Amino acid sequence: MNPERTQKEPLGEHVGVRCGDVVLDGDLTVPDGAAGLVIFAHGSGSSRFSPRNRYVARQMQDGGLGTLLFDLLTEREERVDVRTREHRFDIDLLTRRLVGAIDWASGQEETTDLLYGTFGSSTGAAAAIRAAARRSGATGAVVSRGGRVDLAGDDLERVEAPCLFIVGGADHTVLELNREALDRMTCETRLEIVPGAGHLFEGEGDLEQVAGLARGWFAEHLGAGRTPGR
Repeated sequence: MNPERTQKEPLGEHVGVRCGDVVLDGDLTVPDGAAGLVIFAHGSGSSRFSPRNRYVARQMQDGGLGTLLFDLLTEREERVDVRTREHRFDIDLLTRRLVGAIDWASGQEETTDLLYGTFGSSTGAAAAIRAAARRSGATGAVVSRGGRVDLAGDDLERVEAPCLFIVGGADHTVLELNREALDRMTCETRLEIVPGAGHLFEGEGDLEQVAGLARGWFAEHLGAGRTPGR
């Protein structure tokens, strides 16, 4: 499997995700009888067309999970970020956008009764944790792929949803940061190391392992239940 060959075409129904005063492009897929909705937060310098996230999303869909991939930045913000990189490490902004996506999904007929999971890559993982802490009643699980979870700050201690951190065995700096973050957390956690994998999981079979681990985690923790209090 070569994720870089993924084409820039919608992966599901194209939707406009309102987050505060902006509307962000997204791709929503909800299989019949979906056992939860996984909302993706891409890494720095990426978009909803992240080939790795799209590959993982397809595996989620095959496992009966709904998926929402959306752009964390507007087109104008992306153009600025390409030049200045000022937005990609703005975790507060990325968190607000992901919280907005959770709130948006809760207002859509086909996703309002689902329990949500957040899947974050690189800097998006920090937003995934922080959003889960801010929407604990709606979020049933978190998965980080090669995530800068250390950037979640004090929300590491506040998140209640079960968290799975997947890190490449050769991604030494990120692996150490993940271990330090785990020491601060009180929720259910698990660290899975993909032997020999680097930060982008580019080796043969690396991304397949990521997808299998993530799908299993979400299937276990999202199930088919409705969100509490809905």
